[in-house]
Amino acid sequence: MIFQLNLAAIAAIAGQAAWKKTKPVIVRDVFFLPVLGFLGIIVLWWIIALVNHELMPTPPEALIANLDYILNPFYQRGPGNLGIGWLLIASLRRVLIGFLLGAVVAIPLGFLIGMSRPAMLALNPIIQIFKPVSPLAWLPIALAIFNLADPSAIFVIFITSLWPTIINTALGVSSVPKDYLDVAQVLEMPRWRRITKIIWPASLPYIFTGLRISLGIAWLVIVAVEMLTGGVGIGFFVWDEWSRLNLSSVFLAVLIIGVTGLILDYAVGKIQELVTHRPKTSN
Repeated sequence: MIFQLNLAAIAAIAGQAAWKKTKPVIVRDVFFLPVLGFLGIIVLWWIIALVNHELMPTPPEALIANLDYILNPFYQRGPGNLGIGWLLIASLRRVLIGFLLGAVVAIPLGFLIGMSRPAMLALNPIIQIFKPVSPLAWLPIALAIFNLADPSAIFVIFITSLWPTIINTALGVSSVPKDYLDVAQVLEMPRWRRITKIIWPASLPYIFTGLRISLGIAWLVIVAVEMLTGGVGIGFFVWDEWSRLNLSSVFLAVLIIGVTGLILDYAVGKIQELVTHRPKTSN
């Protein structure tokens, strides 16, 4: 009993010593260095604002000008006069619908390309032709088809979301070790079982990498699309505030767009950890 107590005391002392060593590193990496980076950006903004103060506000001036948006993000003061929270939700809805539709199409296509050489030879030229096309080039076509801004924006997000997920899924499927497939063939495993038990688990990290890239691009594109189509959304808010030469609100929108993109990527990374039971790799 005394021996066990001594072991517990030694373990507690060792744990405290290890924590004292790692605590400064955690504080530095998680808190101090990121704060230092943000302060650097704010100082740079402040300097540029002082040089061009007639048009660009300083950080305190921007904060004061945006207090209403910050404190009341979900206000409704008439048609078209909505808080920035509602605008953000409208943009997120379009992005998530288009992204999910793209994933539903892209993942099976990626499996088909990765497992079938004829499918790869048939579809790869199409992917290589359409992949470099700017997402905004699809907007006039979408407007001609749907004649409405909202479904057109979703269609552009859908097209944008396809290519990274297709390519990464096909790469993951084609990268499954041949030894695994040979063993499955020796065991006379049905094709559907090979897909669900071998190919699918081995391809998941690649699939999630494609999904994260697709979602990031989709969030970038929605801002530009909403600038052109108008309506309710964070992108149109940016363009509308710039038209009024209200750069304070533009800075607020840029911050919200960046933080939202960070949260979206973090959420997909957490889903990846839950599904694959492995920590996500940083891109």
